[in-house]
Amino acid sequence: MTARRTLIVGTGSIAAAHAAAVAGQGGRAAVVAGVDLQPARARDFAARHGIDYWSGDLAAALGQTWPGGGRLDLAHICTPPRWHVPLAAQCLRAGVPVLLEKPPALSLAQIDELLAVSESTGVDVAVVFQHRFGSGARRARALLVGGGQQDQGIGRPLVATCHTLWYRDADYFAVPWRGRWDVEGGGPTMGHGIHQFDLLLALLGPWTEVTAMAGRQARDTDTEDVSLAVVRFASGALATVVNSVVSPRQTSSIRIDTERATLEVEHLYGYTDADWTFTAAPGHEELAAAWTTDDTAPRSSHVCQVAALLDAMDAGEPLPVPLREARSTLELVAAIYASAFTGQVVRCGDIGPGHPFYERMDGTGAPWAAAAHREQARR
Repeated sequence: MTARRTLIVGTGSIAAAHAAAVAGQGGRAAVVAGVDLQPARARDFAARHGIDYWSGDLAAALGQTWPGGGRLDLAHICTPPRWHVPLAAQCLRAGVPVLLEKPPALSLAQIDELLAVSESTGVDVAVVFQHRFGSGARRARALLVGGGQQDQGIGRPLVATCHTLWYRDADYFAVPWRGRWDVEGGGPTMGHGIHQFDLLLALLGPWTEVTAMAGRQARDTDTEDVSLAVVRFASGALATVVNSVVSPRQTSSIRIDTERATLEVEHLYGYTDADWTFTAAPGHEELAAAWTTDDTAPRSSHVCQVAALLDAMDAGEPLPVPLREARSTLELVAAIYASAFTGQVVRCGDIGPGHPFYERMDGTGAPWAAAAHREQARR
C-alpha cells in the first residue's frame, strides 16, 4: 500500500493535530511537506514531525516533484481563517483536494467563491468538523433518523440545548489575528462554538430560522465574546445555542429531548462513548437497550475524520464533510450575527448577495462598535 502524500499549509498550533492525525492512520498517509509564510516556522515544524520538505512558498510545494513520481493527494489548510479561501483555491487549481480547518471562510460570499472553484476544477474540499465522527454521534444520528417514524424508536426530536462555554483570557486574544472580524471572521460563534452546533445540525438536520443576541461582555475584542440563539429546525424541534469565551467552568454539551428519550453528551474538546448519556422516558424503559457503548471507541478527533476521509478517497467517494454541507453551518453563523445585530428573525436562505451579512459576518456593524464611535464623536 502506497501512503497518500499530504501537505500541511500553516504550521501553527492546530497543524500539530493534523500531523498527529495523519501519523495515526497506520501508514495509509504521510505528511511530506510543511508550508508557512514564516519559513523558519515551517522548518521547525518539519524537524519536529520528521518531514523532509518545507517551504515558505505554497506554489513551490504544489509544483514539487516527489520521490516515486505522482502528485500530492491532499492539502490540509491550517492557517488563520483569513487565508483559508485563497490558499484552498490555489490548491484546487493545482488539482489537489483540500481538508480545510474551521471556519471554512470568513463569510458566505467567500464560501460561495470557493464552491465555484471546486465545481469548476472538479476537485473536492472537506471541512474539519471532527465531532461528527465519534461513535456516539453516529449512534445518536441513527437513533434520531430511525426514531422519527410514528410509534417507532425514540420519536421525534422536540427540544435541544447546545452549549460551548469556554474561557479565553486576555493573553489568548493578544495574538494579533484573534478577535478581529477581518482576520478571524467573528468571536466564539465563528471560531469556538461552531464545532458543537455543527454537530447539532448533523444530528437534527436542516435549520429554518434564528432569533439571537450577542454581546462583548468582558474581552477587549472587535468581536463578541458571548452569543445566544434560539433555532427552529425543519423537523419542528427548537434549540438554544450558547457560545461563550468568558465561562470559567468550561464545558461543551448537547442535549436532545425526543418524544421518548433524552440523548446527552458533555465533554470539552472531544468526547468518548463514556461522555454520552441515554435516558428513556417513563413508560419506555425498554428503549434503554437501543443505546450501546464501546469502551474501545476513540475520542472524537481529527484522527477519526482523517480516517473517514481516507476511506472515502479509497472508495472514490466525495470527501466528508463536503464544503456545500458545511455552508449550512456557516449560514447559521451569519444568521446568528444578523439576528443579534438587527433584532430581526432571520430565516434560512435570507442571507444572499446584496444582504449586508453576506459579505461580512459583522454586516451592518456590531452594536458595541457603533456605541464606541458615538462616544468618540462626543469627546
